[in-house]
Amino acid sequence: MKLDIRLPLGLLFSIFGLLLGIFGLAGNKAVYERSLGININLWWGVVLLVFGLAMIAFGRRGERQPVPDSATVMPVDRAADSE
Repeated sequence: MKLDIRLPLGLLFSIFGLLLGIFGLAGNKAVYERSLGININLWWGVVLLVFGLAMIAFGRRGERQPVPDSATVMPVDRAADSE
């Protein structure tokens, strides 16, 4: 089995992004007074989650085998094989 590094990294970033986003939503609003009222945990959680999901998508896309194009497939000469 071939394991693409994008899959475990995507899972890691997605989990961290989800946890950070939940912490940003459930956290105390007074903490964000120092950052001009910007919920930095929520925003970075979203960024990490989007990046993680993109890595998972690219990893899954890389697993698929390309379908050969009919122009690149060499025709089989059955007459030569029967001799």
